[in-house]
Amino acid sequence: MTDKTWMREALHGHYAQSFTVDELLYDSKTDHQRLRVFQNGTFGRMLTLDDVVQTTEGDNFIYHEMLTHVPILAHGAAKRVCIVGGGDGGMAREVLKHPGVEQVTMVEIDAGVVEFSKQYLPMLSQGAFEDERLDLVIADGAEFMKVTQGGYDVIIVDSTDPIGPGEVLFTDTFYGHAKRALAPGGVLVTQNGVPFLQGEELTNTMRAFQALFADATCYMATVPTYAGGPMAFGWGTDGAARGVTVKDLTERFASAGIACDYYTPEVHKAAFALPGYVLKLMP
Repeated sequence: MTDKTWMREALHGHYAQSFTVDELLYDSKTDHQRLRVFQNGTFGRMLTLDDVVQTTEGDNFIYHEMLTHVPILAHGAAKRVCIVGGGDGGMAREVLKHPGVEQVTMVEIDAGVVEFSKQYLPMLSQGAFEDERLDLVIADGAEFMKVTQGGYDVIIVDSTDPIGPGEVLFTDTFYGHAKRALAPGGVLVTQNGVPFLQGEELTNTMRAFQALFADATCYMATVPTYAGGPMAFGWGTDGAARGVTVKDLTERFASAGIACDYYTPEVHKAAFALPGYVLKLMP
């Protein structure tokens, strides 16, 4: 029996996780970064950047469902949605499940990511790129948000960690531009890492949100490959969307006719109940 090949993710200074590389499907190592796609017995196809997990076939549904259905169903009448990032198409896949959404603008900085994902990770987009409601814009998300006419009911920031090109999507200036791009009663949601290991990331975003929005908080979900505990998603709005009842959510969910593997109206409401250590990170 031969030894297994392992990929070790050491994103955090004193903590690591490992995955077996059962079959290497793609490996591109440059001076700047290393992009790999490989098959894993538990998570299926996995995409890593510099040996940091970006998304997996097995558990992406949790992340994508919670960043889309929570703000869209809480809003209740979202017609225009903007996704910043999300080049793999998973976020667009979930947004486009809502029949009431008429137009989705997806702003991705790298056209190559989209083409790469279509080839190696088609199970994530599931045809979303062919949906006539999707407007794919190849542009820097921060620059786009600065100049857009806005009018979005929901803005979803599907960013990488705040290092390198993704860093600009975690700044007060970007959040200010995003707020301006929201329609009245609109909702901004963001990826904010794992608070147990990345607490400063959440604190900084929440400080900015509290200066901008009448209702600023986060909600949580556990995504197995984003290790270290539950993940936080930033939430900002000047509307009353967070106060929606389970009864109304249940009606909206049923009306949309969406099938989910993680999201339920009850999970939606419970996700805003924050543990003590996370509350301490809120400014």
